[in-house]
Amino acid sequence: MEINKDKLHISFDFWCKKLRIVPFWDVKLEFVEDPDWKKTGDIKIDCDDRKAIVYLNIVNPKSENLEETIVHELFHLKLYPLDQVTESLITANYEEGTPAYEFAYTQFFVSLEQTVEELAKCFLLEFGENKELSFGRCRNQKSYNELFDNLKNLE
Repeated sequence: MEINKDKLHISFDFWCKKLRIVPFWDVKLEFVEDPDWKKTGDIKIDCDDRKAIVYLNIVNPKSENLEETIVHELFHLKLYPLDQVTESLITANYEEGTPAYEFAYTQFFVSLEQTVEELAKCFLLEFGENKELSFGRCRNQKSYNELFDNLKNLE
């Protein structure tokens, strides 16, 4: 996959405007060129100063569509207040390390990632330049039949 940094910056600027992130936030895109970095994208957010940095892996991304990754990370910024409230509720009501805490925390983050990804897909399909969804993560998942390996027979 050939990476065009200029095109990614143009896409990033487009999505910052489309999602109404700018001018309310100062955001920038940084490229990660560390072959050991396992993620395709990430975001760091400073709410007090209303700044954020989106990191994009351009050496070995799992995603086949980096525009989709940009949209995904920007939706994390849009949903950050809800993210923080929910995480605070979990930590205030469950003791860290308990099964209840682990369950609530895991379910919250799974639901958050699914919601962010679904919103990213919807917006990408409606407004994206590259509407081709990435199936890169699927390639590393077990096949349907492999999911049944090592299961005990119920009889």
